[in-house]
Amino acid sequence: QVQLVESGGGLVQAGGSLRLSCAASGSIFSINPMGWYRQAPGKQRELVAAITSGGSTNYADSVKGRFTISRDRAKNTVYLQMMTLKAEDTAVYYCALDSRMVRYWGKGTLVTVSS
Repeated sequence: QVQLVESGGGLVQAGGSLRLSCAASGSIFSINPMGWYRQAPGKQRELVAAITSGGSTNYADSVKGRFTISRDRAKNTVYLQMMTLKAEDTAVYYCALDSRMVRYWGKGTLVTVSS
């Protein structure tokens, strides 16, 4: 089993910053592909950023240049540094990890950006 625990969400003003963390535990390897997704009210869940086993990253167009995904392999933790936040970034942010063709999800952390 795999457990993912997100933290770092909260209320921030537009233009501000937040850093989300996702700690993984269980039957994992430090190189598992991981990613951040988000779901705003009334919308589908969408990919925000992902990091592969080799360390390559990719981002949604809407967050390029503002968000950065990174990982600490020793801590089995992935981060999402979010800068210059906008009201449209408001959503529940979910961490995901891929292992043996199964995608595991965290419970999510709410990010609210006030304009």
